[in-house]
Amino acid sequence: MSSSTPRTDPHEDWQTRLAFIVETMREMSSQTDPQEMVKNYGARMRELLPRDGWLALSRRGLESPKYRITRSNTWDEDINPWTQKDRLPLLDRGVLGELIYANQPRIINNFRPDPDDPAFEYLDGMRSLSAIPQYDRGEALNMIVSLNRTPDSFDTEEFPELVWMSNLFGRATHNLVLHEQLDAAYQLVDQELKVVADIQRSLLPSELPSIPGTQFAAHYQTSRRAGGDYYDFFPLPEGKWGILIADVSGHGTPAAVLMAVTHSIAHTHPGPPTPPGSLLAYLNAQLCRCYIGESDTFVTALYAIYDPSSHELTYASAGHLPPRVRSGASSTMVTLDEGGGLPLGIDPQHTFEDATYQLASGDRVLFYTDGITEAESPAGEMFGTSRLDAILLEAGQCAAQNCLDNILRRVDAFTASAPAEDDRTLLVADVC
Repeated sequence: MSSSTPRTDPHEDWQTRLAFIVETMREMSSQTDPQEMVKNYGARMRELLPRDGWLALSRRGLESPKYRITRSNTWDEDINPWTQKDRLPLLDRGVLGELIYANQPRIINNFRPDPDDPAFEYLDGMRSLSAIPQYDRGEALNMIVSLNRTPDSFDTEEFPELVWMSNLFGRATHNLVLHEQLDAAYQLVDQELKVVADIQRSLLPSELPSIPGTQFAAHYQTSRRAGGDYYDFFPLPEGKWGILIADVSGHGTPAAVLMAVTHSIAHTHPGPPTPPGSLLAYLNAQLCRCYIGESDTFVTALYAIYDPSSHELTYASAGHLPPRVRSGASSTMVTLDEGGGLPLGIDPQHTFEDATYQLASGDRVLFYTDGITEAESPAGEMFGTSRLDAILLEAGQCAAQNCLDNILRRVDAFTASAPAEDDRTLLVADVC
């Protein structure tokens, strides 16, 4: 039997041939490493179609007439062409260079290599050659070269199917390489995003303030690694406290960056951040001037100042969802929707009006972002403020943390535990 005769006779039992093909395809489909995939597939094909020699070529990233030899049956060492490219022979011109840049399959059944050919050491003694290009975007960027010591050893009748098979395998290998590269890139980006998320969370209060006669609970959850929600507390003169909650439009890293910028601006306000409208005007002017400009990004925010001695809450809003107050005396809900204004980052000259609400012992105030009320059920219905109010009314005089936990449980049940599509922030404040 000549070295070009297939291991399987084309007239033998079709089930035997099918079993070999199925076994090969199953083995290839289980591979996750392109180097191992090529190695195993090559062994299978050499079992099916024995050859005296073989080479793999590549001209990716090279200019004519340069090319690399990426694999050879003469090598004792298994070199990975994707991770050890600097170890691959780089050749110039010669018959292999002509073949790979010709962009066409070819059989040379009366082959006589030139001793001056730069690849002569790989071609010496061979009398038949078949060259199968592997196309990428229409160009033969890779090529498989098979060699035999006897002339006229390649069957032209089976050659078209071999070109077809080789290119299908080449695409599968290329896709696996791309998947591996994409996975590595994703891991790198994910690690960077984790660092961004850690930095972002470090900007939030490390602990809730201890305010006489008041109990706080807070929840912060991003829909991705990092997000655009933000809350903060500011100690003020005369025992008062500033409470800021904000929501940057958009999601992910861009929103997280602007959230960090907003935090920085808020903490550079000259003097105590009071009254509420003054702080929002300062944030708005700085964001419009330096950071947002002509983009479509904006920030909703609500800033309130609480006086624990009088239970007075003074607030101003920049397009943010109004706080909800459950009256301890009447068990009714009140919406703090006065003092509304445009979101930050739209109009640098915009002013924000203050409003005041008199709290009383037993009242509960809820500050939140729209990731809570706009959470959707599997049917596409939003959670809404009516469900939020119902939970606040049901909670009675339970602790602030218990109330917050109850809201989160109800939102989770409503969404059937689906991942959050938007950042979710809650602040519960009980007046004792």
